[in-house]
Amino acid sequence: MDKIQRVGSLASVKRLPAYLRLLMQIKEVGRDIVSSNYIAEKLKLDAIQVRKDLATTGIEGKPKVGYQVSALINAIESFLGWDSNREAFLVGVGNLGSALLGYEGFEAHGMKIIAAFDTDEGKIGRQIHGKNVLPLDKLTDLARRMNIKMGIITVTADQAQHVANVMVAGGIEAIWNFAPVSLEVPEGIIAQNEDLSSGLAVLSVKTVRLLDS
Repeated sequence: MDKIQRVGSLASVKRLPAYLRLLMQIKEVGRDIVSSNYIAEKLKLDAIQVRKDLATTGIEGKPKVGYQVSALINAIESFLGWDSNREAFLVGVGNLGSALLGYEGFEAHGMKIIAAFDTDEGKIGRQIHGKNVLPLDKLTDLARRMNIKMGIITVTADQAQHVANVMVAGGIEAIWNFAPVSLEVPEGIIAQNEDLSSGLAVLSVKTVRLLDS
């Protein structure tokens, strides 16, 4: 059974980073033990839900005592795969792609972008935030030879499916897609779509309601 099945829902997985950020803050102030009730209060969640989410990482708290903070941090990082870096290729070094190349927080979350690819001759051969920009037609062979399993797509919608096909041909098994289009990938390939417009829509609606209230 895979980790998602054990959690029961992607919503639970999405909550784990919030737990981890809070636990890091708790550790910084020298606190060794934390209760599920405290976590629930700080994150405005139900304590029962917190215990269920944390149980999926394989750790259990002590009744009337709580969780050992360092052990819980380790359990969450291990469950998420953030305790070891996975190398990734990024395709599309426009504004968003360049920004992602410069984001230092990825390595703390278990992912290291080691190279970027593009079809623009004006970008190929450059270095962006210390990452070499290579021609896209080199990706398939390099991914196979370097055993790269993660890819990031930051190209336009009309280019995204072609890039996904190139990644799959190179043996990449997990694709983080920022292009505004749903990808068609073979069974067994993971494609996580990040729809920035959806987040903007939610923010816009909340803003309108706030202004109307």
